[in-house]
Amino acid sequence: MRIASKAFIAIALSSIATAPLSADEFPGRRPIELTVMFGAGSAADVTARRLADGMAKDLNATIPVINRTGAGGALGYGYVSRQQPDGHSMVWNSNSISTTYHMGLLSFDYTAFDPVARVSVETPVIVVRADAPWKTLPQLLDHAKKNPGELRVGNSGTGSHTHFAATALFIKSGGKVIDVPFGDGQAPINLLASRIEAIVQLPAAVVGQVQSGEFRVLAALGSKRDPIFPDAPTAQELGYDVALDMWRGIAVPKGTPKPVIATLQNAIRRTVESPEFKQAGETLGFTPAYLPADAFADLIASDDRKLAQLMAQLGMKKNTTSGAATE
Repeated sequence: MRIASKAFIAIALSSIATAPLSADEFPGRRPIELTVMFGAGSAADVTARRLADGMAKDLNATIPVINRTGAGGALGYGYVSRQQPDGHSMVWNSNSISTTYHMGLLSFDYTAFDPVARVSVETPVIVVRADAPWKTLPQLLDHAKKNPGELRVGNSGTGSHTHFAATALFIKSGGKVIDVPFGDGQAPINLLASRIEAIVQLPAAVVGQVQSGEFRVLAALGSKRDPIFPDAPTAQELGYDVALDMWRGIAVPKGTPKPVIATLQNAIRRTVESPEFKQAGETLGFTPAYLPADAFADLIASDDRKLAQLMAQLGMKKNTTSGAATE
């Protein structure tokens, strides 16, 4: 009888330990893991860690940031999609959920996740050396039209947001260039060395060289001027229909309870609206841009439709169906 009683007690204690928390008890003592699809030390990684630190203080929780890189983000998205929908696994989401899926690198689309909140926006910019002959974007694009295949334009890698923005710009403007994809941080180095004539990058990658006078920003390729480079016009202002903001935010596996999402969302809002996070944006080259879960969901769906259509026009779309996670 004593053996049976001990076994019963052990089973009962085990059940209590593994029972899911109620929404009121979340997050409890378990860590809330944040998966980042970029390498440690990258601008995206540093921003995610600033967010995690703020959320951890707000929730009185431990939020480790884990870098799961590879396959254009597919490895990180795949990992989080398979986790329990209990709020303890988050992904540092971006437009890449759509571009990676439509390029055929993911077997599921954005509907595999529940959006929690948008955190920030970054504006891709097109940049040349300060001693380049082109002072404006129209001058560069006119040269690309008159001299097809002469200009070499660098980006952050095949399938990256900067690759997509650069491709869209030159196709829509009618210019023909040599597309040169690099790894993280390599495009500015190669522009400095005059191995290429222009680059499309996110602001954090070029702000130092612009401020030092080595680079010139010709235009922003987002919906608004970038606050770090307020004097640079948008491509739309100059008559080119390209507006590809890079947003980042937090998403969780599909089916996460709404009260848990609300708890995470409120912690994100308080962190993003804090003076410390705004200062980090000025330093790291992003704009804090909080959106709650519902508005973020609408943005993701709208962007997915636009990206799918544009990628099809550019010949970059491989997947033709949408669906939840199958991994």
